Amino acid sequence: MTPRPILAVALDGAGWHPAAWRDPSARPGELFSARYWRDLVQSAERADLDLVTIEDALGLQSARLWTPDERTDEVRGRLDALLIASSVAPLTSRIGLVPTVTTTHTEPFHVATALQTLDHTSRGRAGWRAQLSGAPHEAEHLGRRTLPAVDLDALRRGDSEGLRAAFDEAGEVVEVVRRLWDSWEEGAIIQDAATGRFIDRTRIHGAEFTGRWFSVAGASIVPRSPQGQPLVTALAHAAIPYEFAAASADLVFVTPLEAADDARVLREVREAEERVGRSGIAEFRGEPLRVLADAVVVLESTEAGARAALDRLDALHGAPLASDATVFAGTPAQLLERIEAWTAAGYAGVRLRPARLPRDLEQLADWVLPALGRRDGAAATLRARLGFPEAITRHRTRAEEAA
Repeated sequence: MTPRPILAVALDGAGWHPAAWRDPSARPGELFSARYWRDLVQSAERADLDLVTIEDALGLQSARLWTPDERTDEVRGRLDALLIASSVAPLTSRIGLVPTVTTTHTEPFHVATALQTLDHTSRGRAGWRAQLSGAPHEAEHLGRRTLPAVDLDALRRGDSEGLRAAFDEAGEVVEVVRRLWDSWEEGAIIQDAATGRFIDRTRIHGAEFTGRWFSVAGASIVPRSPQGQPLVTALAHAAIPYEFAAASADLVFVTPLEAADDARVLREVREAEERVGRSGIAEFRGEPLRVLADAVVVLESTEAGARAALDRLDALHGAPLASDATVFAGTPAQLLERIEAWTAAGYAGVRLRPARLPRDLEQLADWVLPALGRRDGAAATLRARLGFPEAITRHRTRAEEAA
């Protein structure tokens, strides 16, 4: 029997269409409430989704790429994704929680400890969508450094020196975070009141990392979490981001725009794995990068109804929806055919971006996900649910090798 593909949903505000907040199904008055996010994630869990990603950024949403705009007719502002995930962790029990946390302008130590804490509070269901921040106006919010204006033509070609440097820095952030996650071995916590020993200091290690951007020596303040290594994910569209994902991530979200792109995109990801030597990176233990196809979805019972719904939103927006991912407007049966085509091509699964929340998430839950079946068993962690091997601390591995 063919295993069920990985099924993820990307949550962002009122939905991935900029005019979604004006849809009759929307709840714009609750966008900044804990109840709204609780309802979305619990709905996704009831539908047996494997994980939800939660969008975030260091700047307000914008209709322009990498620059702010002055629009007042679209959603602007959001809650912190990591704190949303933390708030819903005790209210859920199975679904993976994968907030977006930037790798730029943030200290790896803070990223590592916050995600470890989420892994503890969720009992092993945390993940991380590592995202860059290359916009000059976002750098100004922090005031630590300045960034040059983005060369959009070079960015589209994928040959920007600044782009390469930004992803190299992101790679260092992930490396430091992984080392901090490994800094406490299993068994470091003793908690023996009779002998007065709370920890075994021989099982706590410094990160001992020195790179171009970071020099980190100490250990995490958070003991090893249930997964040891929460899953790292990334969104990638071209060669340099593919290489970052291949060297640093467990899962990558990609954006084939047409069926003709499916094989090419997957091939480019595998070529990136070869270039960075992923098979020799110890953290992955020979695991290939899991590749998920992204799609923005508008679902109705008829194709005409879905197209009409998208047209209404486009009219409110003042232009057709422009997205990095394919925009799918159709029926649940048609979406199932597309998912089957992706998995047949070799994709590990899909990440669906509901254009309208909660409408399209409800449509997925009622009509699409049941047809794909429920995942077998009651895995204790997100790693186990998705079939990843146990994460063994690098210090234990070295000790075993020495023995």
